[in-house]
Amino acid sequence: QVQLVESGGGSVQAGGSLRLSCAASGSTDSINCMSWFRQAPGKERGGLARIYAGDGSTYYAGSVKGRFTISQDKANNTVTLQMNNLKPEDTAMYYCAARWLPPSSGVCGLVRYLYNYWGQGTQVTVSS
Repeated sequence: QVQLVESGGGSVQAGGSLRLSCAASGSTDSINCMSWFRQAPGKERGGLARIYAGDGSTYYAGSVKGRFTISQDKANNTVTLQMNNLKPEDTAMYYCAARWLPPSSGVCGLVRYLYNYWGQGTQVTVSS
């Protein structure tokens, strides 16, 4: 089993920045893809960014590309999401997720049902 714990959420004004962290513990050798998702009230949970531990490759959803940066610290089993130029529409609960991508199986992707480990979430609120 893998446990994921998010931190770093909070309230910020539009144009500000926040840095979210996700600490993984437990059987961390069983995961190699880590991603961030978010869910606003009344909306579906959607993927924002993912990183593949094997080569550090990243992918971003169009809504956050250029504003958010995902990075990993393998030594500490931590993934961070640096969020800049935040907008009111970024207000949501942010979740860290992890999965294992078998070799030669393509890319991690941001398909929610493929992720089997989830954190409890951290709230981000952006005011105008």
